[in-house]
Amino acid sequence: MENLTQLAFDSAPIGVVLTENRIIRTCNTMFCKMTGFRMGDLVDQSCRILYSSEAEFDRVRDIGIQALSKGEPYSDLRLLLCSNGEVVWCRFRANALDRNDPLARTVLTFARLQETAQFPTLTKRERDVVLGLRSGRTSKHIAAELGLSTRTIEDVRARLLKKFQAATTHEVVAKFISLES
Repeated sequence: MENLTQLAFDSAPIGVVLTENRIIRTCNTMFCKMTGFRMGDLVDQSCRILYSSEAEFDRVRDIGIQALSKGEPYSDLRLLLCSNGEVVWCRFRANALDRNDPLARTVLTFARLQETAQFPTLTKRERDVVLGLRSGRTSKHIAAELGLSTRTIEDVRARLLKKFQAATTHEVVAKFISLES
């Protein structure tokens, strides 16, 4: 049975990663294929290797902790840094093995999203802004968090309205959330 379990894990059609306190302990072949990293480059490395900056790595730490603490899985869309420096959109899911300490051991899955007409291509800044809006932040708060001017955030919001073909930022957020489901 153990060989079948390992075979299923390694052959899963999505990237699967087991972490302990944000350190990668194991991952499957698909995850290596998605990221371009070799298994040996990932095992026992900080998950930081998968994010484009220290700030991004820190920012995502507590996203989803509330759901994981309730014993519920967490899901979102996020950017994943590949070994060649390319950043790709993925559907991210997490499930904590210990709800009392959600980061102690966590199973993560990553499914690469294809850019389609339904899923507009977003820059990192646009992604940061839409994630801020999704969290209920104002332009002023997002600007302070990202170290940008409020005017810059308003410009990004205007671009998001066009890309999502939306009349309001609420509609942008609703469309973004529907893509996460």
